[in-house]
Amino acid sequence: MSLIVSRISKAYPVRSGWLPILRDCSFELESGQSLSVVGPSGSGKSTLLSILGTLEPASSGLVCLDNIQILSLSEKELPKFRRHKIGFVFQEHHLLPQCTSLENVLIPFLAEGRIAKEQHDRALFLLKHIGLADRLEHRPAELSGGERQRVAIARALVYSPSLILADEPTGNLDRNNATIISDLLLELSKTTILVIATHDPVLAARTSQQFQINSGTLVKTGTTSNS
Repeated sequence: MSLIVSRISKAYPVRSGWLPILRDCSFELESGQSLSVVGPSGSGKSTLLSILGTLEPASSGLVCLDNIQILSLSEKELPKFRRHKIGFVFQEHHLLPQCTSLENVLIPFLAEGRIAKEQHDRALFLLKHIGLADRLEHRPAELSGGERQRVAIARALVYSPSLILADEPTGNLDRNNATIISDLLLELSKTTILVIATHDPVLAARTSQQFQINSGTLVKTGTTSNS
């Protein structure tokens, strides 16, 4: 698995012309590697993740995931590619309140119809692996903030994606739960590619590559051989 991001730029039209948000952003990652992007609110971190996640187009540049140029995919091709290749973890867990933990993890499979036994088993495995074996039938209101975020991570991983995109995954958590979620994300990233947008310097310092976004430009600030 590999992710190649080459000279990604993004600008939005305004009355006076164009407002640049991202300028010539580039990096490369292989399976088992992670990358963090830090910067103030409004600096373009979430925009970058949205482009990597095929949620919005870039103005220019190339994104290649597993040898597929994702910015060239058609509107018809995007949903299936996104569902199978990319897992999303947000600051807000976005769990359905009426569903149990297990049901929330199984939701991505519903887009393809009936849930197969192996898919059900995959969801069970993930929830047990992340320490929620005794919370399978609990609804979000019955879970702590850290537990809800763990369910969201299991949901993101249920298709065994090539790329995990995490946008402020510890932003709503206390330090103890933030550490638990950070540990979990970095452990799980050993078999995939992880890109994190964060304000948390402790989490950022643990990723394989660290970048700061400055005036829309990615500036590499460090590397870590062992996250």
